[in-house]
Amino acid sequence: MTKTYKHIETATIHAGKIKDEQFGSLTTPIYQTSTFVFDNAEQGGDRFAGEASGYIYSRLGNPTVRQLELKVAQLEGMEDAAATATGMGAVSAALLTNLSAGDHLIASKALYGCSYSLIRHQLTRFGIEVSFVDMTVNGAIENAIKANTKVIFAETPINPNLDVIDLDMLGNVANKHNLISIVDNTFLSPILQQPGKFGIDIVIHSATKYLNGHGDVVAGIVCSSQEMIEQIKLTVLKDIGATMSPHDAWLILRGLKTLAIRVKQHCKSAQIVAEYLQSHPKVKQVYYPGLEDHPGYPYMGTQMLGAGGVIGFEINGGIDDGKTMINATRLFSIAVSLGDAESLIQHPASMTHSPYSPEERQEAGISDGLIRIAVGLEHVDDIIADLDQALSRVPQLAKQIGVTNQKIADCA
Repeated sequence: MTKTYKHIETATIHAGKIKDEQFGSLTTPIYQTSTFVFDNAEQGGDRFAGEASGYIYSRLGNPTVRQLELKVAQLEGMEDAAATATGMGAVSAALLTNLSAGDHLIASKALYGCSYSLIRHQLTRFGIEVSFVDMTVNGAIENAIKANTKVIFAETPINPNLDVIDLDMLGNVANKHNLISIVDNTFLSPILQQPGKFGIDIVIHSATKYLNGHGDVVAGIVCSSQEMIEQIKLTVLKDIGATMSPHDAWLILRGLKTLAIRVKQHCKSAQIVAEYLQSHPKVKQVYYPGLEDHPGYPYMGTQMLGAGGVIGFEINGGIDDGKTMINATRLFSIAVSLGDAESLIQHPASMTHSPYSPEERQEAGISDGLIRIAVGLEHVDDIIADLDQALSRVPQLAKQIGVTNQKIADCA
């Protein structure tokens, strides 16, 4: 049993640490090996039979990867975790372990594009029934439950429109009906939200994002009970092979040491940027749970300790005006991730959520004019200045109203 820590800032550095008995390395060594040597044939047989502890083959387990699993499990307040090669590997492992032909899955109406595609277009090929519901509506989940319902899957805040789902409600509904609840916690990280505290059975992450934080890894994590993680590892993950490399695990372990301070800065800057955008005459709507008029704002300070670093917004004008604005940015990189040091900007309808048909996007509440930004770690004045000059390229549809330098200074 690993030592637990009272404060999550300390746990990001020390949780799950495995002492290097051989050389005393402060940093976790990278066990860059495909296979592990047995002392004798009997030991090898015992390990394969599960009668002896120890490593066999890195697809089945690796010391570097194991330290990452133990650390993230503790950060999420869960018993155990399984590391995967990508965020979609985590989504797939969690769903495929718990669904069979004839089962019914309830998913939130808006999801990350590839999660949506997996659920809508792949799982249904194998006889799994799917219902997409607006989980922000009271009673919507229970109204969708059928005799064969097995799993509830959700993101909160939802990618890309930042709707917030009541985790306490979701956990209670799942428990009441003996269903397995799965929540993607990528947008907030365990620093800001821990779904397990609300009775959620499985918590997943694209570790590519905030957990790593440096834009140099693709990876995923599934957190749950020890029994569930063993089931995931010994069946779907082992057989499909979407396991994480030790080098990627090492990079994420490095990134996790600064997770708490990074996330707090992302939130601080994003709040200022969201308020700036909300006041801009060329911005029609801002979607950010940290704004008081956002439907998810009442969950601030309870379910969520912060609103995260992702903002959605729509400008006055059409899709071409949005592209003009995106293309005019200089500090922002046009890219489809989040949680990096760099500020990123993208167009969900044509990029991250392109697996949706236009009709499916409309049904999910993802407009063609929505722009998503991931606020980075640059100085907030520079972030706002770049947005300001980019928005100045968009034709003014109403009366011309200038945004002064003093306004920008007031936001800092």
